[in-house]
Amino acid sequence: MRDLLAAEWAKTWTGRAWWSLALIGVALGVLASSGFAATADEDIAKGTTDASAVTDQLVRSWFMLLLFSALLGAVCVTREYQSGAIGRSVLLGGGRSRLLTAKLAAGTAAGVLFGLLAVACAAVSPWVFLAGTEHHPVWTRETTLTLAGVFVVTVLGAPWGVLLGWAIRNQAAAVSTLLGLTLFVDEALLRVLPAVGRFTLTIAMSSVYRDGKPELLSEPWAFVVIAAWLAAAYAVARKVFLSRDVL
Repeated sequence: MRDLLAAEWAKTWTGRAWWSLALIGVALGVLASSGFAATADEDIAKGTTDASAVTDQLVRSWFMLLLFSALLGAVCVTREYQSGAIGRSVLLGGGRSRLLTAKLAAGTAAGVLFGLLAVACAAVSPWVFLAGTEHHPVWTRETTLTLAGVFVVTVLGAPWGVLLGWAIRNQAAAVSTLLGLTLFVDEALLRVLPAVGRFTLTIAMSSVYRDGKPELLSEPWAFVVIAAWLAAAYAVARKVFLSRDVL
């Protein structure tokens, strides 16, 4: 199993997917942080926020790397179907169950690295983006909890992407599904039917990085919902992979 894990880990960093996704994620994080910092002076002057809340929001804005962590997880699976290499991977991996486990482990480990990237960017962003203003970052316990939440959701995004990749198989469909759920469907459900929308995966993750919306679940229940989504995705992915033809 150790050799299989090493092989899947090496595959994760093969090609341009990992650094392209990381680069795009960081670029969007910079845009989000700079946009929020640009309005900080006016908001603080109006009394609608304060320096500590601005600091929290600048840290929170890096949660979006969870999407790119999930996309990397999905791509690591679906590109083998796209290239036709999945059959060889099953044979060399010693069986479908072993390969499923190895890819899930490698993808989650990659999510940890994306999480560390998110934490590094989030931790310095208040000092970088408030440097051109008259305000200084105010780091509080809430900021630390927000930073921890950003790390956790970025890590958890990876196995979610891997499992969707196994369940869907097609790369374009898997990527479209992740983008649609994360950027449109979950948020729309929260706005239209908050009693339902707060139980979607992305919105449950909002509780973890302390988004602060009043309709969100409490953090313990959010983790229960996230675990339920991941368990359901694992059950579907395992059934699809073990019961259908590999190619």
